[in-house]
Amino acid sequence: MATMVQETDVRRHELAGFLRSRRERITPEQVGLPRGRRRRTPGLRREEVAHLSAVGVTWYTWLEQARDIQVSPQVLDAIARALLLDQSERSHLFALAGATDPAPGTPCPTVTPALRQLLEQLEPLPACVMNSRYDILAYNRTYGRLFCDLDSLPREDRNCMILAFTNDDWRAAVADLADATRVLAAKFRASMAEHLAEPAWKALLGRLETSSPEFRAVWARHEVVSQGGRTKLIRNAHVGLLRLEHNNLWLGPTAGPRLVSYTPLDDESRERLEKLQALALAAA
Repeated sequence: MATMVQETDVRRHELAGFLRSRRERITPEQVGLPRGRRRRTPGLRREEVAHLSAVGVTWYTWLEQARDIQVSPQVLDAIARALLLDQSERSHLFALAGATDPAPGTPCPTVTPALRQLLEQLEPLPACVMNSRYDILAYNRTYGRLFCDLDSLPREDRNCMILAFTNDDWRAAVADLADATRVLAAKFRASMAEHLAEPAWKALLGRLETSSPEFRAVWARHEVVSQGGRTKLIRNAHVGLLRLEHNNLWLGPTAGPRLVSYTPLDDESRERLEKLQALALAAA
């Protein structure tokens, strides 16, 4: 037990030193802040990092002082972004904190090689792995062409909320768009109840409210809906109308990641999914 306590203490001090070193190397201009006068410390001040990360100044100061405090992966994500960490630095930050990186652009422990193989084996059925924030963490080739060309999008845009309210191709593929977006927003609100203070969730909500008047109107209704499968009609741009059953397979607690798949409801839809798979393979 004493060894574990000592190791934890060492990790906290390593984390504190790492954060200080990263903070001191960044100029205010790099993050859009004015330099001002009488700047005695190199780089950013602690309160500036706290502001950029949307966390309390006292809390961030304690983190740099190696205090014994709890820090969530979402807060670490916000700090990593504020400090402009590259991928190696980001991985080091999460390793020191003993936390799992939630960013969709990094390898996700949930998406194991075996699970990726399962996604491939499910083809021509479209399937993906999605977290509770609706980030698309992994997908097979059929899913990658189901609503839009996911491969052509930056990783930060591969989120079903962003796509459903801002991506024209995705929206054109949803046959019952108004109902689908209303239900999706209600599911998102239910999922967000446990993450209201987390920067990554707040950032996603802010982006949606800024970029979509439709989302603002739906969000103002305060509707909530639990997760569950449903029938979906999808107008695929390449193969036409698809009648599919949406299914969730939970990979952990119901608030966590899940495998989402779409099963054809008739022979015509299955044949069109096979055609879509062939088109995806040809384009690969």
